[in-house]
Amino acid sequence: MASIKLNNIVKSYGAFLGVREMTLDIKDEEFLVLLGPSGCGKTTTMRMIAGLEQPTEGEIIIGDEVVTGVDARDRDVAMVFQGYALYPNMSIYENIRFPLRMRGVPKAEQDALIRRAAQMVELGDYLDRKPGALSGGQRQRAALARAVVRQPQVFLMDEPLSNLDAKLRASMRVQIKHLQRQLRVTTVYVTHDQIEAMTLADRIVIMDKGAIQQIGTPDQIYADPANTFVAGFIGQPPMNLIAGIANSGTFAAQGINVACPLGLSGKVTLGIRPEDCSVGGDNMQGMVYGVEPTGDMTYLTVTTGAKQIEVKAARDFRSDIDVPISIGFDPARLYFFDEQGQRLRGKA
Repeated sequence: MASIKLNNIVKSYGAFLGVREMTLDIKDEEFLVLLGPSGCGKTTTMRMIAGLEQPTEGEIIIGDEVVTGVDARDRDVAMVFQGYALYPNMSIYENIRFPLRMRGVPKAEQDALIRRAAQMVELGDYLDRKPGALSGGQRQRAALARAVVRQPQVFLMDEPLSNLDAKLRASMRVQIKHLQRQLRVTTVYVTHDQIEAMTLADRIVIMDKGAIQQIGTPDQIYADPANTFVAGFIGQPPMNLIAGIANSGTFAAQGINVACPLGLSGKVTLGIRPEDCSVGGDNMQGMVYGVEPTGDMTYLTVTTGAKQIEVKAARDFRSDIDVPISIGFDPARLYFFDEQGQRLRGKA
């Protein structure tokens, strides 16, 4: 197994910068997720680690070897793609076997390796079938087995669950994490799905416009966002962000009034997560816009002026729309950001 280091990596396409001066240390055996919206540079970063693209500037190290410029086939990494990339005319057994043949593994050793990999992903009874006879989840597990059988230093996974329905995605998340813990292989996983990132990662790298916005554990990213981009990207629903004015220890916006750190003044943005809002209280006065029961909780949307605020209310909360409502904010869970969107810290 191996660590991965990216030292001042830049990837440009003419005048366009796809990745901007990225420096990142990925620990041996770590499960690291690159998370961000489409076009943020996460897949480009992974492709550079794989050797499918070369950086314009900077250095990539896998283990103790500088691999910048080294062909993908010589990097000892295994990739799992969104589209499975299985050979439709081959059985699952032969699909899993294919990388062993390409690497010249002795034929006498191949069968045991194939069956071990298949058992790890619960496909031992499907080895004689072709991909077209399997479900989407089974095909993705076959792609995982083909990566596992290589016994690589690094797994690279590019949105491997995007083609699956919600139920299959949930079960595959558990299987991927369990498999990575079993094999103890350094893994880089690319996704735009924050639920995948939060449930799978040891650490998350949040990217936007080719640059790293924040690196941390899922708990750190959620509880301590560095800026409004991270705050508004993580969470379901994401953090409420409310522009207003801070003055003399009070933050005010239309229909909203809360205490804030005494040192804050001028234009700032208040952040409050939906689960840290409560029905009743004196921080916000508004009108009920929508009520969405989900069984375990109720999603409540409240308007004040042109702003909508999301609240996670009790499971049995019900209300008509267009009626007045007051909302309270947990004072220990308030976040403040400056005009550039960067986190402001201080004592109230």
